[in-house]
Amino acid sequence: MLEKTNGNITFFTFNKDESLTEHTSPFEAVIYLVEGSMEISVGGKSLIITGGQFIILPQNIPHALRAIEKAKMTLTMIKQ
Repeated sequence: MLEKTNGNITFFTFNKDESLTEHTSPFEAVIYLVEGSMEISVGGKSLIITGGQFIILPQNIPHALRAIEKAKMTLTMIKQ
């Protein structure tokens, strides 16, 4: 994990079916999926991303994550 006053980068690993429950963040964030596949829900809409893809999570919009298979990702939070 790298933490700075203007943001942070966190590396996550998930086993199949592990998840982060729905929550919000006051900051924009970028998820880059290093490998595996995940179902990501943003504002009630669900999509699937696979290794090598990324998604931007807008601030203050509910989102949740679930690993469809074993997965690794980075989360970059941008504090403005």
